[in-house]
Amino acid sequence: MYLVAILGNLLIVLAVSSDSHLHTPMYFFLSHLSLADICFISTTVPKMIVDIQTHSRVISHGDCLTQMSFLIFFGCMDGMLLTAMAYDRFVAICHPLHYPAIMHPRLCCFLVLVSFLISLLDSQLHNLIVLQLTCFKDVKIFNFFCDPSQLLRLACSDTLTNNIVMYFVGAISGFLPISGIFFSYYKIVSSILRVSSSGGKYRAFSTCGSHLSVVCLFYGTAIGVYLGSTLLPSPRKDVVASIMYAIVSPMLNPFIYSLRNRDIKRALWREKWRCCYVCVYKGMR
Repeated sequence: MYLVAILGNLLIVLAVSSDSHLHTPMYFFLSHLSLADICFISTTVPKMIVDIQTHSRVISHGDCLTQMSFLIFFGCMDGMLLTAMAYDRFVAICHPLHYPAIMHPRLCCFLVLVSFLISLLDSQLHNLIVLQLTCFKDVKIFNFFCDPSQLLRLACSDTLTNNIVMYFVGAISGFLPISGIFFSYYKIVSSILRVSSSGGKYRAFSTCGSHLSVVCLFYGTAIGVYLGSTLLPSPRKDVVASIMYAIVSPMLNPFIYSLRNRDIKRALWREKWRCCYVCVYKGMR
């Protein structure tokens, strides 16, 4: 699954970068989402594969904090980029005539930069909270990566304040993207319902289908991991939800976009034939 996720997301990045027809804001955000997914899944799966091969699940305290920081950073980056993509769809559907003027390259780069800075802040806040813990009553984490909620659960001291702060930070970093996506789609649906023709409604909804599928997959599993560990703590359920969140979601994202998107399909086919032509040309020389 790891290789499938890496290859799928790399193909999306390659298709967007090599095809001039895909040099638009939506695909600009999609390529950055694919890069974030590659980094996101690479923070957990390689270590898990090594652990399986060596029959050892040992990780140092420093490595655990590093893994947790990168996991939260790239996870938050995914959420922020999905919000930027929702805003792009909102402008494209609700303000089509002003779309080129609003979604100019500087704004797109600014949105990616803001996503990066917010993700970095969220990651470091979680890291600072965990660093306050000086004693652990156990050294076993019932998961395949270092989850901040589980680290807090293993602490010897009273972690009520840290728990409140951590879940408050998590709620804010999750609430802001979700509220932005919800508002964008509220405006999109309101605008589509005013379209008289059914064909126009279908075309408008079809441009949002892939993004909406990825949003539901990403936030559905993320909320399951974040809230499930607090409300109904169960090691087995936590691991299953974590696999869906950290592995399955990044793996399915490129398939969702490529299978439902004609532009991506055409770009991948053109890249395939270009590679075939280069291979044949080199073989004839």
